[in-house]
Amino acid sequence: METTETQEEENKYQLYSSTAFKKDYKRYLNNNEKLAKIDNTIRLLKIGGVKQLPLYMKAHFLTGNYKGHLECHIEPDLLIIWLQYDDEQKRIVLTRLGSHAELFKK
Repeated sequence: METTETQEEENKYQLYSSTAFKKDYKRYLNNNEKLAKIDNTIRLLKIGGVKQLPLYMKAHFLTGNYKGHLECHIEPDLLIIWLQYDDEQKRIVLTRLGSHAELFKK
C-alpha cells in the first residue's frame, strides 16, 4: 500500500466545535479567501495543535473571560480561539472565530 501525503498528515487531535464557533464559521461561508485560510488553520491544529502553527500567527494563551484558551491570528483582524487538551485523548475545542471587536467587545 502506498503512503499518500494525506496519510502522512496524521491527525493527532480530535476536533470539536462549540455552538458559538459554528455560528461564527457560517459567517465566512461566502468569503472563499478567508474560508480557505480558516480551514487551513483548522487543518494545522488538527495535525499538531498549537505547535504546528507558524510563528507569524502569533499563537498565545488568553486571560480574562478566555483564560486557558489559545488564540492565533489567521489575518491581522481575524482570530480563532480554542482550548487544547494534550492528554491521551488529544482534543481541541474550537471556541470562537472573528475580529477583535467581535470577540473581545466589552
